[in-house]
Amino acid sequence: MIREQLAVEALQEQAKKLGFVLLGIADAQESPDYSKLCEWLERGYSGSMDYLERRREAYRHPRYVLEGCQSIVMLAMPYAKHPRTSRAKGASSPKQATNSEQIPEGTIASYASGLRDYHDVIHDRHGELVALLARMFPDMRSRGVVDTAPLLERSFGRLAGLGWQGKNTLLLNRELGSYFFLSAILTEAKLAASDARQTDHCGSCRACLDACPTQAFPSPRVLDATRCISYWTIEHRGSIPEEVRPGIADWLFGCDVCQMVCPWNRKPEPEVDRELTPESWDEKVDCLFWLELDESGFRERFRRTPFWRTRLRGMQRNAMIVAANTGRLDAVEAIERILGCGDPVLEETARWSLGVLDSRR
Repeated sequence: MIREQLAVEALQEQAKKLGFVLLGIADAQESPDYSKLCEWLERGYSGSMDYLERRREAYRHPRYVLEGCQSIVMLAMPYAKHPRTSRAKGASSPKQATNSEQIPEGTIASYASGLRDYHDVIHDRHGELVALLARMFPDMRSRGVVDTAPLLERSFGRLAGLGWQGKNTLLLNRELGSYFFLSAILTEAKLAASDARQTDHCGSCRACLDACPTQAFPSPRVLDATRCISYWTIEHRGSIPEEVRPGIADWLFGCDVCQMVCPWNRKPEPEVDRELTPESWDEKVDCLFWLELDESGFRERFRRTPFWRTRLRGMQRNAMIVAANTGRLDAVEAIERILGCGDPVLEETARWSLGVLDSRR
């Protein structure tokens, strides 16, 4: 028991040095939200994310991620808040053009604004914590995961005392709000579970539910991905239905509206790791930048960033929708060039975008 307690203390100390601002421990058990996941899948709320259904059973228990798992170390690492967080309902802010005209800018989810993909950053830090556990428990395996393994991280985040589930489905913490990455280290070592007495502090607030531009929450704590901007601009690979496109507004990649309006995100943000600190937003929020970017340039610039998941094809699809929604007549020439690219999704989106822009002339 003494060794286990020393291990927890050592983990807490090392995790803090590595940039994790929260650490809690949960016993390995069947996820309390597994039945909710099954119901969510059966309602068709997962859209085209077929991998969730294929791995449904694996989400039941952490042993499907690490056989023999006894404990789960849950960790939180903050990322920068969206610059529009302080504005009501995430209202757009135009950038100043050189000709003194106001050119509407697009925007991206704030988690994607850092220098590196958060998966790579956190995996690197996990390595040090896994090595620490290996030294203290040489006969026991440990494995770090960052939202790619079949693990219901938010469920175990609650069990580990890191926060409560907000009405926008995100894990909320009284000090951090929701702008943090959640990750886990599964271990065969039996560690003392943290005090998980966390109460719900959303109360009667409906800010996130009412502000969602596409009404993606059929009820509190339930997200219909097929109505979510993040799903369409990141996860969905094909053509975005025409009826969905206006609701995407100026979001090029992801959506932060439900976080931007949350009262728990009004507190000053903690220090953000250098590798997750936003670099210049100017290019990333400009649909014309994405439309003029070629494949080699995309690979060179964004190979190890969250944009790689969407690929250039997805970013250009999104950029044409944003150009149409924001009236970017200066993007017409770039969109016309895409008409002959040979990709049916891009060509169809280009025709639609040009039609919308033509009606704005």
